Order: sequence, then C-alpha cells, then structure tokens
Amino acid sequence: MIVKENPKIQGNNKQFLPAPYKKKRYYTPQDIKVHNTANDCWLSFFNKVIDLTPLIQASISSPLCKPLIDAAGTDITYWFDSQTREPRKKIDLQTGQEVYYCPLGQFLHIPPQGPNSTIDASATLVPWWRNPEYQIGLLSYKVRKIKIVNMLSDHEDVLVVPSEETINEILERYKTINYHAASYTWKRMSIPLDMDKNLEENGIPDETVEFEELDIPETEWYIPAIHLYFNDDLTVA
Repeated sequence: MIVKENPKIQGNNKQFLPAPYKKKRYYTPQDIKVHNTANDCWLSFFNKVIDLTPLIQASISSPLCKPLIDAAGTDITYWFDSQTREPRKKIDLQTGQEVYYCPLGQFLHIPPQGPNSTIDASATLVPWWRNPEYQIGLLSYKVRKIKIVNMLSDHEDVLVVPSEETINEILERYKTINYHAASYTWKRMSIPLDMDKNLEENGIPDETVEFEELDIPETEWYIPAIHLYFNDDLTVA
C-alpha cells in the first residue's frame, strides 16, 4: 500500500506538539477548526469534542492515521451510526459483504476488512470513539455573537461564543485579547452581570432566529454588547 506524503503532517517530532491547554466545557466549530494537523488533531462527533493528538503521535507510522489527519478540525458524525454510535456499515456492491463505511479510508481501530486489508494491531483495545480519555469537552448546541466594549480604551471586539457558556467562561476567552479581563466589572445596561450565569440567564437573549425568520442579512444583525469598567486593580488576572 503506497501512502502519499500528507501536507497536514508537520513532522513527527514531539517538539511540534501544541502547548498544554485548559479544557473548556463547550467549544465552537471554529475552536475545533484550527486544530487540523497530525500534531494537533481535534475532531467532533455527536456533540463530543475529542483530541486525538496523543493517539496519532503514538501511531504516526501507520497509514491508518491518514483519514483521521485528513479529517482533523472537522465534524465526523456522519462516519457513525446515529443509533449505535459505532462506525457505519454498508454493503460492498462487488462482494455483497457488509463492510465498514470509511469515506476517507480505513482508520485506526477499525477491524481489518478483506484479505488484503491493513491489519490494525490496536483494534483489540477500546476504540478511540468509545474511549473517554480523548474527550475534552462538548460541541456547543448553538453559538452566538457578543460584543465586548472596553470602556477604558473604547475598544470593541466581537466574540463568537457557545450559548451555554457563563460570563466567566466568556471572560476566559476574552483573555486572549485582554489578559487583564478579570480586572474589569462586566455590565450590561449599567447593571453588573452574574458571572456564573450565561448570556440568556443574564437577560441577553439570542435573537438570531428572529432575524433569520425576517430574512435580515447577517451583516445587519444586532449584536448585544457587554461593557467593561476598569477596577483600577491589575493584581486581578
């Protein structure tokens, strides 16, 4: 079996692995999309988000890694049966036999199929799609936009966040823009927000469904704003 070099494999050395990260409860599709190489391989299916980087690195010489690397950063729910949550099967039109449905080719932990198939020696282990070790969080049921207005600098940023996230979790996202985000009081209409509740629970509804029903172009949708007031205390971070 000849496997062409995959441009998504950026070298097999551990030095290319991403830095340790703090897991989130929920992720957006964009969060997952950027983790799209052999050295940083995230996938989602059935609303679960998994990081298969350790598995890929441990098996990098196997051609069975290639489909997972090619799919990195995307949702692969369609690879699986919606009822059993196991890899889908189909009838091979040439042999009439039931085989696994592998749209990008046979992948790790799929049992061998046919006399000339590549044997996956790790197939006797708990397959990665059933192994909770790889799950790092959940895919958001619905994402939404929120505008963050820094009243000190008069700077505005629009974030795409999971609708399930609390204000504290949104604050953690915003730290990539402003490391001292926790040194501000977060308010909406001059009222401090409950940092342990999400946007909806803080009286900031998601009106995107109404905008879609009214056929309003997305570029014209109203984005609610949160205003940050500096507490003059940089010791909080």
